[in-house]
Amino acid sequence: MSDNNFFRPYSEHATLTGCACGKHESPEAHDRAAEQARLARSRDREMLSQDFVEAAAVRALFPNDVTRRRFLQAVGVGTAMAAISSVLPLTSLQAMADERGPLEKTNLKIGFIPINCATPLIMADPLGLYQEQGLSASLQKTAGWALVRDNMLNGELDASHMLAPMPLAISMGLGSNPQPMRVATIQNINGQAIVLALKHKENRDPKNWKGFKFAIPFEYSMHNFLLRYYLAEHGLDPDRDVQLRVTPPAEMIANLRAGNIDGFFGPEPFNQRAVYDQVGFIHVLSKDLWDGHPCCSFGVSEAFITENPNTFAALYRAILNAAAMAQDKAQLPTIAKAISTPNYLNQPETVILQALSGRYADGLGQVQNEPQRSGFDPMPWYSMATWMLTQMKRWGYVKTDVDYSALAEQVFLLTDARRQMAALGMAEAEAQLASGYKPFEVMGRPYDPTAPDDYLAGFDIPRMRTRP
Repeated sequence: MSDNNFFRPYSEHATLTGCACGKHESPEAHDRAAEQARLARSRDREMLSQDFVEAAAVRALFPNDVTRRRFLQAVGVGTAMAAISSVLPLTSLQAMADERGPLEKTNLKIGFIPINCATPLIMADPLGLYQEQGLSASLQKTAGWALVRDNMLNGELDASHMLAPMPLAISMGLGSNPQPMRVATIQNINGQAIVLALKHKENRDPKNWKGFKFAIPFEYSMHNFLLRYYLAEHGLDPDRDVQLRVTPPAEMIANLRAGNIDGFFGPEPFNQRAVYDQVGFIHVLSKDLWDGHPCCSFGVSEAFITENPNTFAALYRAILNAAAMAQDKAQLPTIAKAISTPNYLNQPETVILQALSGRYADGLGQVQNEPQRSGFDPMPWYSMATWMLTQMKRWGYVKTDVDYSALAEQVFLLTDARRQMAALGMAEAEAQLASGYKPFEVMGRPYDPTAPDDYLAGFDIPRMRTRP
């Protein structure tokens, strides 16, 4: 036991109930000398795991922070540590936490589409995060989303970067035979945009876009659902007033240059690449429609989880560690360099970094600074899933009644994500709401995840569409 513990369970100034990682503390000046040693422990994953167990145990003894602080003030830190160690088998608990079963499978095939959305999954390879977990990952670059789906269904891939709605669609048998798929984490939030051809610089009002042709990467994508939402909020029916064409992201630039499309709702780095190639401009960032929206996910089949629980846990840890690194703005230049190479994104490093960092040229002669343009919060909120289901129903992809919560809680592994984050000492493990049904707004319209059908009934275009 040591008062260097990263979570500071023996400090009367720390809080254990508000944030398990201690980020919401206000240490006094006398703590500063110990702070460097404490932070050094956080960079040692084994030590951090032990510290988390110790902090959790102390929190179990003192669920009320006021009581814990009074106890520490009354008896002193040294006496408190001795007393607690006499009643809690901390060494045994920490050893149990460190025990990990043997990996059922170490050689894995992991699919990805070469876009920024897959940053955590991709960067884990060149930066050695899979190897740290005892895994030998072979990343399989894939041309399009239909092929990702098919390769997951036939077992050619063990896991894959997927569009966040895809595991829901596959589990329901939409566009394929049904097979239980799971969202282990969200790969990225925000990070998409509507791009228009340069000829439309003076035609920014969507009400004037009747007859436009837009590319989207897949039907079961946030790009499709958010573009439809955006057009409908401006009075256009996306099935009747415009054309939506499913196009692989890598082909969007060529189609824009050739005049085959007027614009696209696409992933990075292709939005920024359109500016770089001087064929398009960024009309609106997806964060300005729904700040914090999910885009892609880390998907696995239920069968893989059942047959390889220890391997799945190791894979989980690698992806979560990568997501934590990707959320550190200081790491973005290193990450951009690592994923820009031909075997991964095969794009100019500067294009990737502009999209990741949020400091970018917009194609309209301005340099913008939007730090939240892209993010990598991995939490798979149930309410994200239920919103996607409302849009599938709204546009006729789902033709029957939906048990929104049951399907969301089956496919989105929120509880598993929290458990794995906690084991890694990540603050996100304590993210609220505990229920997993986090409310949000899309284009100013509040989404109440407890009443998805009421939300769906509130749209004028359309009430519910029948799709062939």
